[in-house]
Formats: sequence, C-alpha cells, structure tokens
Amino acid sequence: MIFLLTFLPNLTITLPTLLRGAAPTWLPLWMVAVAGVSALTGYVLSGALLRPLHRLEAEVAGGRVGEAHGDDPAEVRALRTAFAGLLSRLGTEQSRRSAFMATLVHDLKTPLIAARHLTRLLTGGGLPETERRGVGEQMLAETGRLLTLVDQMADAHRFERDDVQLRRAPTDLHRLLGSVARRLSPRAAERGLSLSVAGQGEAVVDAAALERAMTNLTENALRYARRGAALSVVPLPSGGVGLRVQDDGPGLAAPLADLAQPFNAQPATIAGQQYTAGTAGLGLFIARRIAEAHGGELHYSRTPPDLPGDHAPTAPSAPPLTTFTLCLPEVSP
Repeated sequence: MIFLLTFLPNLTITLPTLLRGAAPTWLPLWMVAVAGVSALTGYVLSGALLRPLHRLEAEVAGGRVGEAHGDDPAEVRALRTAFAGLLSRLGTEQSRRSAFMATLVHDLKTPLIAARHLTRLLTGGGLPETERRGVGEQMLAETGRLLTLVDQMADAHRFERDDVQLRRAPTDLHRLLGSVARRLSPRAAERGLSLSVAGQGEAVVDAAALERAMTNLTENALRYARRGAALSVVPLPSGGVGLRVQDDGPGLAAPLADLAQPFNAQPATIAGQQYTAGTAGLGLFIARRIAEAHGGELHYSRTPPDLPGDHAPTAPSAPPLTTFTLCLPEVSP
C-alpha cells in the first residue's frame, strides 16, 4: 500500500506521455528508479510499523506476554493486554485441570482401595459377626467419603461456570442452622465436640443452596475444632444478616482468596495434615459462590474468643477463634 501511494502519482503524471510516444528516452528509466525507491520506502516503513506486532506475535508464540514497549502504538498495547489476560486464564485453567487430575488419582483412589480391601475381608469368609458388622460400617464410611467428594467436585464444576440457579423463598435462618447442626451432630459427638446454634433472623434465600454452604463450613469447623463449633445468625452493620460458623481450630493456612478456589493447583497443610492439590478449597469455594449468588460475600477472620461478660476473667489458655461469616445483604421484614 505504501508503495502504491508513493508510485501511483508519478505513474499517473507520466503515463499519458508514455502512451503518446512523446516521452524522452530517459523517462522509462526514471520511472523504474522511482518504482525501486517507492518499493524500498514501503518495505522500510512497513517493517517499522509492523515491528511491534511481530514482536507481540513472537511473545504470544512463546507463551508469555511481557510489558509494553515504548514504540508500541495504542492498538498494539490494547492487543498486548488482551493476550496477556487470555494467556493468564489459559494458565489458570491448565493448573486447575492438572489439580483435578491429581484429585482423581489420589483422593478418589484412596477410598476405592480401602473399599476394595474391606470387600475382600467380607467375601473371604471366616469373620465373626461383630467383625463383619465393623467392616460393613467402615465400608459405609469410605463410600460416604467418596460420595461427598464426588458431590463437591460436581458442585465446584457447576458453580465455576457461573451456573448457580437459585429458588428464593422466605426462610427462617435459625431453623436452617438447626437442620445443619442436627445432621452433623453425630460427627461432633464422635469427636467429643460441642455444636450449638444461636440467633434469629429471616431472609429471602435459596434454603437448599444456603444449607449446603453452611454444611461445608460446619464440616470444616468440626474437622479442626478442639472443643467445639458454634453456628449463629448475627446482624451485620450494613443492615443485612450473617450466618456465622465459629470454632477453636488452627484456622486457615493461607488467605481465603487463595484457598477458596476450585481445584487449586497448590497443596495445603492444615493442622499438620497435608491435603493434595484440588481438595483443600472445594467446600470453601462452593460456600463463597453460593454467598455471591445471593449478592453477598464470605468473610474469614481470626479473633480472640468472646468473653461471657464484661467482668469475666481473661483465660490466657483459651485459643483464638476461627470465624467464617456468610453475609447476606437483605433481610425480610
């Protein structure tokens, strides 16, 4: 295009003269020289104009887009930003895919191997009735663990695609927390933990989805608590309501924003226990997405325990409390 814009005006002026045969003998040679200079000028200018684009092309091909250069035009800068975001998302997806495979290989394989071993014990014969009953209970526990993990993985995949369909209705939040506590009270009793429910409130929410979120948070609390966990409905300064889960466990090993991710590529160590990539944050991620679907947020804090009264003595040995609050923005009158 640069060549044509440079050469065509000269050709337009000289072509009529050449066609009439009245042109001097040096004119054709002059036109050839002009064409050569025009082509060279076009080549140099086009190379200078396309250099930022070729540089960006090489960076994208290498899988890493760097900072903008001083000679990048605005269009190339915008394209560079778009490619950087795309490569970042692709890298995240690849990491999550790898973590998902690690989850399949490790966390699904472990209960399946245990169930296989227990099945061999049952089918081998020779076990007394009491031992057979114990093996059957272990099989139920392993299959329950497997189904729980599969449900979490399915929910995480569904919520990651922003496919959160809510069926809202006025809901008694105290009753909702009571249902969660009743379901998990046997697990608390097995570990000798207390599990209490307090507070009152109503909100227009999807009760099933919200109960799933609170179940995930309560299961985490009971897994790491030392003495017990407390569920409560608390008012928020913004005028909304919060569903709070509080325990005296060790708290999170990393920021909530880092852990509450589906199929996190990084393993996590919580209370001295190593969790493989992909498993540590599924429950937190589901709870966070359910909160966001309701227009709220999931907050985490680590605070000293509440004292029973203004003049209550300080208990130096009391551990700090881990608090998760699922904040709902609106409360029904």
